[in-house]
Amino acid sequence: MDYENLKITQWALEDRPREKMMQKGLGSLSDAELIAILIGSGTRNETAVSLGQRILKTADNNLNELGKFTLTDFTAIKGIGEAKAITIMAAIELGRRRKRSEALNRKQITSSSDVIEVFQPLLADLPHEEFWVLFLNRANKIIDKQRITQGGVTGTIFDVKLILKAAIERLASSLIVCHNHPSGNKSPSEQDIQITSKLKDASRLFDISLLDHVIVTDSVCYSFADNGAL
Repeated sequence: MDYENLKITQWALEDRPREKMMQKGLGSLSDAELIAILIGSGTRNETAVSLGQRILKTADNNLNELGKFTLTDFTAIKGIGEAKAITIMAAIELGRRRKRSEALNRKQITSSSDVIEVFQPLLADLPHEEFWVLFLNRANKIIDKQRITQGGVTGTIFDVKLILKAAIERLASSLIVCHNHPSGNKSPSEQDIQITSKLKDASRLFDISLLDHVIVTDSVCYSFADNGAL
């Protein structure tokens, strides 16, 4: 059936997003159909699903890119006002928080993939760099995590003394540091390499081990430990 000029209420029952979800489950819905449920309605000349498809198209049909959209980006799309934009942004943020919560329930860090699970939902979509630290006990279980600094688009600078002070206060046995590259390039810069070496040497003076330095992007990540660079 050609739905292009029909309202959703005129669609076959099994093709309406809400009804389709109830009959076949959430997994049966396309990304555009999920967005259609969020926004609730389309425009006079466009169904909610068509509008959802157009929203996705502005993000190259990539949900990671959509996650970077600001309120201004969404409201620039014809048919999307502030209320619909905020609803979509809230849903995206809930998705991030769910991932973050699931990651933090993994109390022991056993590999770089565990670190990525903690930090990628937190850092991948940011337009600026942030530098974070995981504080671990002797069993590599997370004691705490802390953002040390927030920088610009091209870099961030942190004070080694602040990291060690925080580690000593928490009686941490080891550290894992992580920061993001908004550019999408996972490769460490010369500054990243120098900072890692400096922190490793300084931590050793306090019998604290630097286990890894992970660089996060929205798609791929880099681990100093996995690459033998630590």
